[in-house]
Amino acid sequence: MTNPTPIVGIIGTGAMGQGIAQMAAQAGSQVLLFDSRPGAADAARHHIQQQWQRLVGKGRLTEDEATALAGRLAPVAALDDAARCDLIIEAIVERLDIKQALFTQLEGIVRPDTVLATNTSSLSVTAIGAVLQRPERLAGFHFFNPVPLMKVVEVIAGLKTDAAVCDRLADYARAMGHTPVRAQDTPGFIVNHAGRGFGTEALRIVSEGVADFATVDRILRDQVGFRLGPFELMDLTGLDVSHPVMESVYRQYYEEPRYRPSALAAQRLAGGLLGRKTGEGFYPYVDGLAQVPAEPPAPSVAQIPPVWVSSRAARRPEVYQLLKDLGAQIETGTSPSPQAISLVAPMGFDITTVAVVERLDPARTVGIDMLIEDAATRRRVLATNPATRIDIRDAAHALFARDGKPVSVIRDSGGFVTQRVVAAIVNIASDICQQGICSPADLESAVTLGLGYPLGPLAMGNRWGPTNILEVLFNLQTVYGDPRYRPSPWLRRRGAIGLSLLQEEP
Repeated sequence: MTNPTPIVGIIGTGAMGQGIAQMAAQAGSQVLLFDSRPGAADAARHHIQQQWQRLVGKGRLTEDEATALAGRLAPVAALDDAARCDLIIEAIVERLDIKQALFTQLEGIVRPDTVLATNTSSLSVTAIGAVLQRPERLAGFHFFNPVPLMKVVEVIAGLKTDAAVCDRLADYARAMGHTPVRAQDTPGFIVNHAGRGFGTEALRIVSEGVADFATVDRILRDQVGFRLGPFELMDLTGLDVSHPVMESVYRQYYEEPRYRPSALAAQRLAGGLLGRKTGEGFYPYVDGLAQVPAEPPAPSVAQIPPVWVSSRAARRPEVYQLLKDLGAQIETGTSPSPQAISLVAPMGFDITTVAVVERLDPARTVGIDMLIEDAATRRRVLATNPATRIDIRDAAHALFARDGKPVSVIRDSGGFVTQRVVAAIVNIASDICQQGICSPADLESAVTLGLGYPLGPLAMGNRWGPTNILEVLFNLQTVYGDPRYRPSPWLRRRGAIGLSLLQEEP
């Protein structure tokens, strides 16, 4: 594949194949479209041409440019036409036996220097190439839907892949206007692996009765800055897509607890509640719009008790300043009066544990999540424990909503919502680096481009403090007794000595 604009064969013309073909043509390549389904390649060419006509309508292409691009697409009727290709990109069904059979057949057709690439999202590149006489020329070339908009592509080396093949694919990805990221051949590669913390931890939170779907989505959008909450995202993707990925990564990693899927999602998948495509998922849909339950208003309280703040509260000076700004009556004694709200701000622990350890009256104890500084969030989150009185809960809610910032009140949970989800994301990303699956820089690019997170996961850990994330994880492990929360050595060591999580070892 020495030609900078190679002749490219696209095998499989579904939505993914069409997107890759569109970008390959726009990169200047002659593109051959093949599909075993009669008429599918012609239909794909027509659909791609329609995409270019839409760009003409938006003023982003001229008619002459669209005509020239269309001239680079050529449906072919036989796989033998691949003989003239410099690069073959396979985008067919995710079945190992079918992919192996295709590449075995292609080996007998293409030139010795033709590069073979699989767009697999979940299968081992090494396993696909194991049946080939020359597995060194096969690599993973994993795009994301919709290809023209998702500007990242994973370049995956199997155990026998020639490094030069990955270099060529990375160069060609850049020519297509995409950012290539290098990954080792491991389950989920980078993006599908790094994304395991967001949805699975949110599902655990709901399954524990901590909060409902809409509340979790609001918290993670408003506190962290995610564009979509996890349940909005799963409804958009479809549980028929997202849940099998959860199960696949979990099983391929021999039931690693960090990736454990949720029975809640499995049940909804079995019941056909897939998301927008079926009209109901975690939310019901009318005319494609989610019917999200209205957020309850802040309670009206005649008189708010004084507030006492735990000496162990996270961001304690900031909590005091916030209370002053809200006009609270603040107690400063070594212990709260019998009338006071006892305010705690733990990292990783639940409110019950803190009340017991600090010998506070649980009926008057409320927690606030202070992992992220209040000024940087658009929502505050409070948590009660099973004994918190309703009047105390409502008084705390009313107080923290005085300035108009929305407040979510959840049930007791180690790590609230944000701490749990952020810690899971950072921990999994740290372990990806620990395993040498990719470089920290490629991880950050893959996640921000492929998942649309507001920050890369390692930058997220740096932003809110590796030591804070470590504390959350250690304490979650104590609360739940689950190895799911054990910190990655990458995070533990860097947090212990104050290194950036993006710092590679020399």
